[in-house]
Amino acid sequence: MGFSISTDFISATIRKGVTKLASLRFVRRAISEEADLTAFRQLPTFRVIVGVSAIGISYILAWPLITVLGIVAVRLEMPAIILIGGPVAYGLSHLVFLLGMYLAGAKYSVVFLRWLTRVGVLKLMALTRTPLSPDLPPEHD
Repeated sequence: MGFSISTDFISATIRKGVTKLASLRFVRRAISEEADLTAFRQLPTFRVIVGVSAIGISYILAWPLITVLGIVAVRLEMPAIILIGGPVAYGLSHLVFLLGMYLAGAKYSVVFLRWLTRVGVLKLMALTRTPLSPDLPPEHD
């Protein structure tokens, strides 16, 4: 005899989780205020452009560099290259990312996060057929 879980139980559990997610104040406000990306219509400042570019470079920097270091370490039979260089490259990419976030500012990050939250939760609710109702559990964080 094995342990089995019914699909109804799984569906109900997922719907309950989506309902709890939708009850968070941040999510409810993003949905009720119809958070969008209109802030991105303004021309960005040079600082924001440099910041967003740094964020993009941070993604490109880490794993390709770690891959190259790994290949070099294998070819030269010197594992210390990847053992030391890998974490250094990964740390460097984080520093570049943080610099980008600092330069770009929190405004655009919050605008994007609110929009992504609204769109993501509404899609989850549609996928799980969870209604968006005013009688959701009380708001909490």
